[in-house]
Amino acid sequence: YGADRVWIVNVGHFKGYELPLQYFMSLAWNSDRWKNDNVDEFTRLWAEEQFGPEYAGDIADILAKYTKYNGRRKPELVDASTYSLVNYGEFENVVTDFDAIAKKAQDISNKLPEEKRAAFYELVLFPTKASAQLNEMYLSAAKNNLFAQQGRASANDFADQTRSLFGAETNLLDYFNRSFLDGKWDHFMDQGVIGYRSWQDPPRNTMAAIRLTEIQTPDAAAMGVAVDGSAAAVTNGEVTLPQFDSFNQQRHFFDVFNKGKTNFDFTIQGSDPWIRFEIPGSIGAQLESVDSDDYLHVNGKGDTRVLVKVNWNKAPKGWANGTIKISGAGGEVTVKISAFNPTEVTRDSLQGFVEGEGFVSIEPEHFTKKIDAGQNCWIKIQDYGRTISGMRATQPVNAPGATPGKDAPCLEYQTYLFSTGTVEVATITSPTLNFAPGRGLCVAVSFDDETPQVITLVPADYKAQNGNRDWEKVVVDNARTVKSTHAIASPGYHTLKFWMIDPGVVLQKIVVNTGGLKPSYLGPPESYHRLDSAQLDSK
Repeated sequence: YGADRVWIVNVGHFKGYELPLQYFMSLAWNSDRWKNDNVDEFTRLWAEEQFGPEYAGDIADILAKYTKYNGRRKPELVDASTYSLVNYGEFENVVTDFDAIAKKAQDISNKLPEEKRAAFYELVLFPTKASAQLNEMYLSAAKNNLFAQQGRASANDFADQTRSLFGAETNLLDYFNRSFLDGKWDHFMDQGVIGYRSWQDPPRNTMAAIRLTEIQTPDAAAMGVAVDGSAAAVTNGEVTLPQFDSFNQQRHFFDVFNKGKTNFDFTIQGSDPWIRFEIPGSIGAQLESVDSDDYLHVNGKGDTRVLVKVNWNKAPKGWANGTIKISGAGGEVTVKISAFNPTEVTRDSLQGFVEGEGFVSIEPEHFTKKIDAGQNCWIKIQDYGRTISGMRATQPVNAPGATPGKDAPCLEYQTYLFSTGTVEVATITSPTLNFAPGRGLCVAVSFDDETPQVITLVPADYKAQNGNRDWEKVVVDNARTVKSTHAIASPGYHTLKFWMIDPGVVLQKIVVNTGGLKPSYLGPPESYHRLDSAQLDSK
């Protein structure tokens, strides 16, 4: 776009931004060297330059991941409600991902020569560990809030854990300021990141904005059960797990917990031999075949998570329903299970994506067909966005808007839908603005041969300024979500199409909601799909 004479970057300070600043300057010096498909090469070479070749690949992976994870939502904007604790295992998965790279960073630090450890701590270990610890603190606060509502005795433990993690985080910042290298970088970590109530940063890190709940627990034991996908909990009665299907082969869970202080025992019994359940870390706590005389006997002092899955070799064809009965401390709860094992299409015969749990979740780079129109095209941006990558609409400078069916490139996603009627397509894009004068940002979406629906992401006269609530939300989420509705007349294969109209639109995630989509920040994990070798080669 001709931005090749003067480049300006806004920085508050350089410390901690060595990698992105060097990338910015390298890109300015030779913009032909660094493209959309070799960002990871730059990061690896940079890591090798600083720390040598032995761990360069792993260090580059840590740097790419911690910045990507923080890019989903800036650390000072994360709180206990950001990620879903109930749906898709989202919050726990976010923390697990952070913890994995923090552990990897610590392991590498322990192996590096002494003369490289200080630089590694400042550039890699500290920001990764601080980010992981911050998200873990908010996960503990989220568990405290939910568990208090459910009456779990463990709610108070997570209140204590939140306070402990707050102390660990502030101690880590204080160490960077005053102890690391004898205080060489004192005051660099003074900026408050915990306790935001508005746009203005708090004068210091504080727990004042973190709501914690302490509950009174009775002495007598009382059993409670909560299931994956629901914030509710019961002591007697029925609850329902999310659907299982033979494509995605989900592992759902239910928690058995104590509402009192006294220990109790409980039993778990399944209704059918295709139902499998296990307690992670327990010896002999897995049953593949269940009949009236077989059950799992568990001690119930704290919270016990039971993983449930389906043995698809034993599951009936079509729809099957079963139950798991939990009994203990005078309570009895039945967990209802439904499993879908269709014959009209199977894991091995599927071409493209398939509906499961009432949605189809798609990573944009996994298209089944990409149709370019001259220089108008969709290109992949490596490691961009919330999950895997981004697909960006591109055209020559000053070219007019493209027209679907004429000169608009198209991304196609073949999907097998069991549902019919009205479906909603949620398109998550980058927060790009109307950067071309007098021109907005549009994209077109269609199913099969229907007339493409033109969706305006950003109007031509859009003003990103203080008071624009839409823009404020886009900044907070670091993404924009638009929705369209479409009619599906019959079950079977349908082709979802994305047509370029304006450049600068970057697809980050696509979710087709057929009626079962549940709230989450990142959207559900990608649905099961099969792509042939030609499609994989085209990527």
